Amino acid sequence: MAGVMADHPAVSLVVPVYDEEENLPDLIDQIRAALGDGPPSWELLLVDDGSRDRSWEIIARRGAADPRVRGLRFAANRGQTAAFAAGFRAARGELVVTLDADLQNDPADIPRLLELQREKDADVVLGVRARRNDSLVRRWSSKLANGYRRWRTGDDAIDTGCSLKVFRTRFVREMPLFTGLHRFLPTLARMQGARRVEQTEVNHRPRTRGVSKYGVWNRLWVGLADVKAVTWMQKRHLGYEIAEESGGE
Repeated sequence: MAGVMADHPAVSLVVPVYDEEENLPDLIDQIRAALGDGPPSWELLLVDDGSRDRSWEIIARRGAADPRVRGLRFAANRGQTAAFAAGFRAARGELVVTLDADLQNDPADIPRLLELQREKDADVVLGVRARRNDSLVRRWSSKLANGYRRWRTGDDAIDTGCSLKVFRTRFVREMPLFTGLHRFLPTLARMQGARRVEQTEVNHRPRTRGVSKYGVWNRLWVGLADVKAVTWMQKRHLGYEIAEESGGE
């Protein structure tokens, strides 16, 4: 039965999609099974990043059957960071949950992350992939990139490559994002004012259908180069906070 869409859902799930027709039906079904009919109320924002397959057809069809499923379609491929940015701006919930469409993130983990956010009153909850189902080379490159990022930025996020995260929407909606910077969402959220950050292990499943859209080596070297851009942003960030206001009606 189609879910009832709240005018202002509590949680917005943002999922970039690029040529994932084989995974989308299961992804949507697993999210519905994990979250049920609430509470919390939720919406699923599937951002089609210029897919060349039937991804948009599936998104549109499932959205017609369940008003909680919303779709945004790019005119052309613009990358994962652009897809997240579009989803953040369209999100109606007070919380945003991010995850990938390839089913390596497990939707069954989402209620636990949301409960941790509630218990700790956290601004951000980060998933840490336990027992990663990736190749040795991919795990090694991720470890190298995460270590270098932590050293340069001073951010203690363990595994920014894990897309399964929870944010208070106000910290990501107007976040300054450029190509590739989705890897630095925890650092950028701190720059936007997030203070309470929790980290917890989550399930990581092997990719069984479709192919990875990002190569190991180009992602590694581009990610290392992007650290310089983020550290520059940290140094130049205004970071002011209004203490009081007066006057006006």
